[in-house]
Amino acid sequence: MNDQFIIETKDLRKNFISKSKGKKKIVEAVKGINLAVKKGEIYGFLGPNGAGKSTTQKMLSTILSPTSGEVRINGYDLAKQPQQIRQSIGYVSQAGGTDSMSTGMENLILQSLLYGLDKETAQKRALQFTDRFQMSSFADRLAVSYSGGQRRRLDLALGMIHHPSILLLDEPTVGLDPQSRAYLWDEIRNLKEEGITILLTTHYLDEADKLCDTVAIIDYGEIAAEGTPAKLKDDIGADSVLLGFGDINTSKKSGEILSKEIEAQGVKVEDKNVHLYIRNGERELPNILRLLDSNNLIVESISLSKPSLDDVFLKHTGRSLREDDK
Repeated sequence: MNDQFIIETKDLRKNFISKSKGKKKIVEAVKGINLAVKKGEIYGFLGPNGAGKSTTQKMLSTILSPTSGEVRINGYDLAKQPQQIRQSIGYVSQAGGTDSMSTGMENLILQSLLYGLDKETAQKRALQFTDRFQMSSFADRLAVSYSGGQRRRLDLALGMIHHPSILLLDEPTVGLDPQSRAYLWDEIRNLKEEGITILLTTHYLDEADKLCDTVAIIDYGEIAAEGTPAKLKDDIGADSVLLGFGDINTSKKSGEILSKEIEAQGVKVEDKNVHLYIRNGERELPNILRLLDSNNLIVESISLSKPSLDDVFLKHTGRSLREDDK
């Protein structure tokens, strides 16, 4: 494995056994993931719920043991040095690690003590992080009374209290209001500027696009594509035309005709919609409409856009991430 990467995995796999009607079945949650995360970057897993994002993070954080594969984090071997890995990373799960019946300050002090700090240092560290994450106005209240945004600030502070070099964030902004979400984005960027390496999972397209230096499209436990957001979008090399029809049969017939008659980089049919990837979309759109009209196929809605990460997801998986989020 290469020492230039702070997180590296080779053929990482995780299987679970499910039981149904007395029969055991092996479920492959993660199917051979290879990661190479550079020091100081924000690396994002983008994919729908159930894609294997959280399972991968739980393995990297030592919560789950891999079925097979190799993992090296900050120079440590997961199989041989899990304790050293736990000391060098911070992990913030979707659910968070807050004790709701303790105050924010008590949570921070306890977390510091669990990482081996003495009581005096733990109290000083808790005050520092209360100030840093703008929690002074509510740090002495029980966490059960916190809003979603306040609780997420505390979760982030708990993950960073021991000054780790790597931070694992699992869906950090799920359920937050726009203001809290924007605050968390700014704080994540600040952490990166301090040299912290961040591995985050998300199913929000804009979050991956705006925050991440590198994005891995993950689906059904496998990485379908990887690169910078700009590179992934540039690789599509075409505009996206979305045509909406009144019924599935019309969309299927339209997709078949467009596949034969239009020089497109891709044509995908999803329910009542046809996604068409084509260069010079604005110029070609009138020709597309004339072709469909000559075949008595009525278009009910049209949209034209430049490539997005959703288009990248669609290209590599055959379906839209936006559809999965509904």
